[in-house]
Amino acid sequence: MSSQTPTLITNLLIAELPRKERIKFLMIGEPVELMVGDILWEIDQPASYVYFPIGGFISLIATVDHHHPLATTLIGNEGMLGATLALGVDEAPMRGIVQGSGTALRMSAARWRRELRDSVNLSAILGRYLCVLIAQLGRSAPCTCFHEIEPRLARWLLMAHDRAHADQFHLTHEMLADMLGVRRSGISVAAGVLQEKQLIKYTRGGITVLDRKGLEGASCSCYLALVADYTKVFGVKVISRLAA
Repeated sequence: MSSQTPTLITNLLIAELPRKERIKFLMIGEPVELMVGDILWEIDQPASYVYFPIGGFISLIATVDHHHPLATTLIGNEGMLGATLALGVDEAPMRGIVQGSGTALRMSAARWRRELRDSVNLSAILGRYLCVLIAQLGRSAPCTCFHEIEPRLARWLLMAHDRAHADQFHLTHEMLADMLGVRRSGISVAAGVLQEKQLIKYTRGGITVLDRKGLEGASCSCYLALVADYTKVFGVKVISRLAA
């Protein structure tokens, strides 16, 4: 990596490190391109790498028997894929799949553990992030059980919008169905309603957010709760649009 690379990194966990440690961390990591559909982690398989997204986003997918897969959370530049390795378990608890293309910093699982062991600051940051991640996973189950498809879809679109850092991004009906754990027909109906309200525009897998505030109003309460969880733990608003 060039000497200019550290100034380009926008992953918020890395940004929390003191400057000297941050530069060292960036030099150790390997920049990689994440492409939609890439499976970075497979459930119950050893995790070889951890990822710190800079652009794009990763979905954690849970599966049960022969049921439709369900996304439990999205990971963008506010977090990382690999925090659970700090708990001493080598296997991936869920599938990690790229659902928004972009760049990331990748590090081997073995090197990540060494860095975590040697840095008090990194360990403290990870501990706080694990608290956020647990809160996110804890909200996923009741949201799936108690909230209707339309507000849940609005929540996931807001989360994707935050992490894509653009008003337009790529999400197919199939990807959205995996996120919500529903059939594609349910996504078609819910997306149609949001489009009729002129909150989004949906064309061939391309989502354009037309009315951010309106989409926030259409979302279930879980979206703002998730933002509040991060703000409470890290003391900053992770979503810049809400801070404006």
